[in-house]
Amino acid sequence: MIKTLMKHPSLRYGSLLLLVAVLALISLLVGRFPTSLHEVTTLCLSILQGKEQGIQSVIGTVIIKIRLPRILAAIIIGAALSASGAAYQGIFRNPLVSPDLLGASAGAGFGAALAIVSSLGFFGTQVLSFLFSLITVSLTYMISTRFKKSDTALILVLTGMLIATLFSSLTSLLKYLADPYEKLPTITLWLMGSLSRVQMKDIQNILFLFVIGLIPLIVLRWRLNVLSFGDEEAQALGVNTTGIRLSVIISATVLTASAVSISGIIGWVGLLIPHIARLIVGPDYRTLLPASIFLGSAYLLLVDTLARTLFPLEIPLGIITSIIGAPIFLLLLSKMKRGWT
Repeated sequence: MIKTLMKHPSLRYGSLLLLVAVLALISLLVGRFPTSLHEVTTLCLSILQGKEQGIQSVIGTVIIKIRLPRILAAIIIGAALSASGAAYQGIFRNPLVSPDLLGASAGAGFGAALAIVSSLGFFGTQVLSFLFSLITVSLTYMISTRFKKSDTALILVLTGMLIATLFSSLTSLLKYLADPYEKLPTITLWLMGSLSRVQMKDIQNILFLFVIGLIPLIVLRWRLNVLSFGDEEAQALGVNTTGIRLSVIISATVLTASAVSISGIIGWVGLLIPHIARLIVGPDYRTLLPASIFLGSAYLLLVDTLARTLFPLEIPLGIITSIIGAPIFLLLLSKMKRGWT
């Protein structure tokens, strides 16, 4: 099956797109208030015909105001995290790289905790988490450029670890100082990741950022193939490695920051999905990046559906992605006998 998909690009992408559509439909139908395919179809016809009665019904409220925003958010956030993870793994030539490598998630966590402690509301939490995500990555890059070393990628990684540790410590300090009965549980739940509070306006807020972050990665994806050979070989081929790396970092950071700002921290998506995509389509970034985008959307749709249906109480997404991701990643590592590429 995998070989067939690799030989026929249209079939490959068609299959991945169909997978996303099927999981989206399943997510639309299941939940604490189950709906049938007939009810969903009737509601769609009511919307097309402009009938307010169907839209304002209980079914209409559940589907349009609750489930549809979550589905769209899962598709966008899964795609953003997976594309960022694949891009980071390419520019750093490391299979253990994820979107939070340079401190994006740690900065977002601090920004969210600061907003929650300051009682800025959900929108304020989104804004500060996005801004501090950008700030941490900017600090990482600026500090790393002060060290004139030959291995630029290694310096970036080490600096990112230090900045992430610093902001994680600041988040822990805010948690220690926060009100233990109201603020602390809110911070803890945000750091675990969830789509339970997502509304359609939140999708509209990040859609532009998602597009401007994703387009450069798609345009530059063939250059990621060149960077995978190393900086010296890429420069010999006439590629501006510093410029490409900076462009990819900025684009991936915008994607990660916009995703984390409305969902909280959801781990393992950007680390795991590019590996699965690599097994399906190979290491060529011209096909790997689009495959990662589709698979990431499908994966987070599945995880979000499980989060709200497995138990009476909704489970944070970060818990499920960790439970699923760790054993699958170990299995993938055991299969990689000749390296990750």
